[in-house]
Amino acid sequence: MLKSSEYSHEYHHILKDDKSCKEKAYEFAEGYKSFISAVKTERECVKYILNKATSYVEFDAKKVKELKPGDKYFINNRGKAIVLLTIGKKPLSDGVNFVVSHIDSPRLDLKPNPLYESDDIGFFKTHYYGGIKKYQWPTIPLSMHGRVYKEDGSFVDINCGEKEEDPKFIITDLLPHLAKEQEGRTLREGIKGEELNIVIGSLPIQSEDDDIKCKVKENTLKILYETYGIKEKDFARAEIEFVPAYMASDIGFDRSLIAAYGQDDRVCAYPALMAEIENDAPELTSITVFTDKEEIGSEGNTGMVSEFLFDIVEDLCDVSCVKARDVYRHSICLSSDVNSAYDPTFADVYEKLNSSYVNRGVVLTKYTGHAGKSGSNDASAETMAKVIKLMDDRKVVWQIGELGKVDIGGGGTIAKYMSQRNVDTIDVGVAVLSMHSPYEVTSKLDIYHTYLAYKAFLLNK
Repeated sequence: MLKSSEYSHEYHHILKDDKSCKEKAYEFAEGYKSFISAVKTERECVKYILNKATSYVEFDAKKVKELKPGDKYFINNRGKAIVLLTIGKKPLSDGVNFVVSHIDSPRLDLKPNPLYESDDIGFFKTHYYGGIKKYQWPTIPLSMHGRVYKEDGSFVDINCGEKEEDPKFIITDLLPHLAKEQEGRTLREGIKGEELNIVIGSLPIQSEDDDIKCKVKENTLKILYETYGIKEKDFARAEIEFVPAYMASDIGFDRSLIAAYGQDDRVCAYPALMAEIENDAPELTSITVFTDKEEIGSEGNTGMVSEFLFDIVEDLCDVSCVKARDVYRHSICLSSDVNSAYDPTFADVYEKLNSSYVNRGVVLTKYTGHAGKSGSNDASAETMAKVIKLMDDRKVVWQIGELGKVDIGGGGTIAKYMSQRNVDTIDVGVAVLSMHSPYEVTSKLDIYHTYLAYKAFLLNK
């Protein structure tokens, strides 16, 4: 017969269950902070992954005739998404262990024709990408990242604003003395989309040509050409992103938290990468995906709406002479994405019993969506049972999480796109404070146990 205390369950601080993990978590966090500080865009993330994945070779379906246990492959999708996979001991028909994270984050993109001058100040016009609170982006230092193609077909990659000696960029805001009308706006409209204009210069070009009307703009173009070899027309062939020029920082006297830009969802991508690289002899084939465009609905040929991942599975199946549909129905996927951490300052939007909390472990999110679970995967009881048993068997500290109170709002992940292929799927990731802000906050202990969760899942022993 059970004791009285054994009938109930409480999710509590990681250190209550795993007192020895603090040192390991803090050590793991140092590598993560280097990663999150250096990688600000999806292209930069793919480059980082390729540099780390030195034991992986590019998969060529026309050349690979046999899938051998322990073989490691990568598939690079246009430099903006990438897949790493390790062939398992069991046949492909027994299923695959998928871990799928996204490497794009909310940001400001340049418009195709962005450069203009007004009253002796040069600006870039932007179009925000993903769900942001627009009022958070003025008056913070910004850096410029991206790729520009030139008329001759060559390209240049830009990364300006991250080094101490680099210039930074900024969006201005009104002084409070003149903000009476602005302060009467709703919070959503406190800063409007068309007011997210980035200051890029203020000096006129030194020229005796009186026909030049916009001399600050002309001087900016001169600097861009001298520095990067690009002209104004080349912006139509470019992908330029502006992001916060912040490095990751320890937060708190105890240094238990990390603040950084882009932690949704690179805080899950990094542990997934480390777990995959260390995954040398899995029982089932592991496929670890780092995808793009999740923040705008997973659209495009580098997002999960695309067939790129599923074409890879088809190619693997062709080599193994099995049907993809048989692989999918025996597979399981961890949608490697974050959840919102309970914030006591804004307690009224959370339902405490079903919220995720910092320092209580990796978050298992059964469903996301909004209203009546609309747009959600909603993991089955069987899937929850399998994942919880794995976590318990491997001493991974986990918690349950829900994205706020019913009818307060909601959101979605890539889980639904995997489940559409008849793959059992559940969201598993890190709880985040200030999600989608320019400087999100996470727990070192949670990040480490998320890494342990992915490692246990991929190894599958």
